[in-house]
Amino acid sequence: MNRTILSRMLAIPTAPFAEHRVIDYIKTFSQRRPGVSFKQDQVGNLLIHIRRRNRKVARPVCITAHLDHPGFVVEKMISKTRLRAHWRGGVPQPYFAGSKVRLFDGDRIIKGKVRATTSVTYSGKKRVDSATIDVPESVSPGSIGMWDFPDVTFRGSKIYARDCDDIAGASAMLCAIDQLSKQNQTCDAYFLFTRAEEVGFVGAIAACRLGTIPKKCFVVAMETSSQLPNARMGDGPILRVGDRTSAFTPAATSHCYRIARELARDDSSFQYQRKLMDGGTCESSAYCSLGYEATGLCVALGNYHNINAKRGTLGPEYIDLRDFDSVVKWFVSLAQAPFPYTGADQQLASQIKDLEKTYKKLLRASIKKPC
Repeated sequence: MNRTILSRMLAIPTAPFAEHRVIDYIKTFSQRRPGVSFKQDQVGNLLIHIRRRNRKVARPVCITAHLDHPGFVVEKMISKTRLRAHWRGGVPQPYFAGSKVRLFDGDRIIKGKVRATTSVTYSGKKRVDSATIDVPESVSPGSIGMWDFPDVTFRGSKIYARDCDDIAGASAMLCAIDQLSKQNQTCDAYFLFTRAEEVGFVGAIAACRLGTIPKKCFVVAMETSSQLPNARMGDGPILRVGDRTSAFTPAATSHCYRIARELARDDSSFQYQRKLMDGGTCESSAYCSLGYEATGLCVALGNYHNINAKRGTLGPEYIDLRDFDSVVKWFVSLAQAPFPYTGADQQLASQIKDLEKTYKKLLRASIKKPC
């Protein structure tokens, strides 16, 4: 079932402020599963709640992922064979001119080619703002445009698609919801699907301001993050201790770490990593800044934002399916494990007590005379 959910989600076009198709899929998905409820806040973020066997946890988890990916949104036709589209997301200008685009207009897929771009300066950085695209026929305003890559391709343990970031993360959440809805085990968890992360996680900020995330929750933000030399694809999903901007809540990170250790102890197929993923800033920093206890998980991503830096071309993004399967297991366990109010790492606390007991006398005695 994991592969089916992931493949279907990765085939859905999306862009910042144009996530409606993915949202519709998730709503239908939720309606078909027992014990699952959902609501949409005033800005379109979608919050799913699953409670099984009437368990009500004092500090439930809220796992989050965003539903957008860098892409185009058609503004209007400027001639019979040319349109202007807004660009939203972080891709450098040199990758645009001459690149092929796939436009989604209702049930039609229309292919085009970027002719030119316009740029703006934002926070001291120049970025693409809009593009003119040559097309063979008229395209409706509001249509979504993405780079022209196939829906899904499997190669060994990897899956390639137009938009792993962060649709793969959202898919992992749906896989966990699917499993939790079928199991007869107690759980109480929330799953938040946010909008418009690629332009500065404005959906996540709005969710905090609106109180969409229950204040009792601790938050675990899921991402697909560009793989780093010390955080490799295939070595398991990654517990993020921080990003480029901030360190995350120690108690929430410690709790996720404990759950991972227990999973690894009981399931030889489960792998995980614990790293500082400082390639960029993620929604976890926003949640921490706006008053939530929060940490982050991610899977390593290839061709981040469709950029194949080695070749200097655009390419499909890809992740390792083993990492994906392990993060689904992690989500399921987090949904079933109450978060302790102290958040203390009991294993570390025990080690500290043992060290104190072993060396306390020697520490004091060595003040007067070296031992």
